[in-house]
Amino acid sequence: MLKPRLQELCICRPILEDTLIGKFLCFLENPENTSHAYDFTAGLIEKAESLGLSGNILRSYFLHVLAHVENTFACTVEQASGNVGKSLRRAFVRDMEILADVFHEPPSAMLPCDLLDDYEPTKRCTNEASSFLHERMASAASAEEVSDAFLDFYQRYGCGEISSCKAFSWNDKEHKLQGVEHFEALPLTDVIGYDRQKKQLTDNTEAFLEGRPANNVLLIGARGTGKSSSVKALAHEYYGRGLRLVQLAKSQLGELPRILAALRRFPSKRFILFLDDLSFEEFETEYKYLKSAIEGGVEARPQNVLIYATSNRRHLIKESWRDRDQAQDELYRQDSVNETVSLSDRFGLIITFLAPDQEQYHAIIAHYLEKEGVRLAPEELRILAHRWELEHSGRSGRTAQQFVVHYLGQMRK
Repeated sequence: MLKPRLQELCICRPILEDTLIGKFLCFLENPENTSHAYDFTAGLIEKAESLGLSGNILRSYFLHVLAHVENTFACTVEQASGNVGKSLRRAFVRDMEILADVFHEPPSAMLPCDLLDDYEPTKRCTNEASSFLHERMASAASAEEVSDAFLDFYQRYGCGEISSCKAFSWNDKEHKLQGVEHFEALPLTDVIGYDRQKKQLTDNTEAFLEGRPANNVLLIGARGTGKSSSVKALAHEYYGRGLRLVQLAKSQLGELPRILAALRRFPSKRFILFLDDLSFEEFETEYKYLKSAIEGGVEARPQNVLIYATSNRRHLIKESWRDRDQAQDELYRQDSVNETVSLSDRFGLIITFLAPDQEQYHAIIAHYLEKEGVRLAPEELRILAHRWELEHSGRSGRTAQQFVVHYLGQMRK
């Protein structure tokens, strides 16, 4: 029976702290105790079901842990854009030689059980990063080729949550990024119409990804027109090229210095700080943190960070009647108005989303119905859509989707 020398790992030693791999070690140290073997097998099957691991799930689980537990090689790949020193690479190749049995042999060659050789979970993992790593490993025979596969993976996707999550939030209590496990984003093709606006957005984002000059973006316009959906779609569209979305609440703007410091740790990734439905009342001062971040303040904003915001109004800071009062000191009044207008002007690219016209509104409804296999006659669609528009909040992409949900729900009674 094969016995991998896991205790000799060097660069990848942090994986030994994983609870399940610890159970595997217990079995390797006491192979005559089959209780350890079945304890590990039960735990591995549980992981296979929760993570969607398939095939040789001993190998799949080790790949999962290596993708999510940081090690010196992975961190150096991130910091040095893949230019790893010869000595570090040699040490990592040595670890891949130690793990060769895990990667290339069936679990039944190491464990008294054949349940793990070709396991089929109830629901397979469909994660893009995981699929990339498994595809690269399928053609990697030598330790050097396995090392190359991991180098490409770490460079493209990173290590830890940054590799598997497209979007993040900021944990105020622990002052760290937190992956959004169930991130829902429409593809850009589902934002019907607005072709010019989407092109402006994608052109700017692609320039950012390619290291060319790119602007912070403010998307303004009527509610429900697809501003937020368009930004979220970028995380889905460009995930494989290193783009990640960090969604922030207005109340978290005071945390921007900490957030920017955290994002500096990932120079090979590109981050969009996303502020949705942004506006400030006259008494709110959080906007000063945002202005400082955009302008560079004392500490420059990292080159791998841009700020995208959406708003229903062109001027993000509400202008008070006091600011408009002609009786006020003219210098004070001018300063107040400049402050009100200047925040919007800090965004280099302003994209406007207008409410859809009748034809576009009908096209949005038809698109979502067709995705569900439903086609309405043009006249029927026009009558039903117009009735819904009058009874609800007018024409928008959001009300179009709400109509489709209502129609499908009634149709399928």
